[in-house]
Amino acid sequence: MSALVAPSILSADFNHLGKDIEMINRSEADLIHFDVMDGVFVPNISFGLPVIQHVNKIAQKPLDVHLMIVNPDHFIEPFFKAGASILTVHYEACPHLHRTIQLIKSFGMEASVSLNPHTPVAVLEDIIEDLDMVLLMSVNPGFGGQQFIQNTYKKVSQLRALIDSKNPNCKIEIDGGVNFETGKKLIDAGANVLVAGSFVFNDKNPEEIISGLKAL
Repeated sequence: MSALVAPSILSADFNHLGKDIEMINRSEADLIHFDVMDGVFVPNISFGLPVIQHVNKIAQKPLDVHLMIVNPDHFIEPFFKAGASILTVHYEACPHLHRTIQLIKSFGMEASVSLNPHTPVAVLEDIIEDLDMVLLMSVNPGFGGQQFIQNTYKKVSQLRALIDSKNPNCKIEIDGGVNFETGKKLIDAGANVLVAGSFVFNDKNPEEIISGLKAL
């Protein structure tokens, strides 16, 4: 089974965002990925609820929303109402992670937790059975177009072992530096959802790039 592909809107052309969403609708992509940044948890500000609300009106793929923000509990219901199907919060931003996951699930969304590059997979041991997905950051969060961190392959293998033993239906998503080379290695290590931003949107044939990622 091929991996799911989630083009990241962070790298889209915001002067022609509707056109890029229509391209994703036509493509073999499975999800539309949104990186929401607050300038506090990460050193950048991206976009928030209004963009997701407008995209949701024309999107034909589920919205995969990644909250790189402090106090994510305050925004779980608003992002559900905006159209999120999958909601990811950061382990590092949630002092009461189990409560946060239960809140996400109470709205019928898939619940996902993200780990920064320096955070070990082992911290999820006591929560993994409650998760629908884990997102491993393969770059330091905050900016698109960064170089892939090689240690990610080892983390994917470690996470795959944990998931297989406790929650085989949980997906592994990777965000940052995904291309054909890294994507293939990530899938081989156990990942099954690939987020791709600049690799898709900087190419003159983005639909072909998405098809290529699906074929890995």
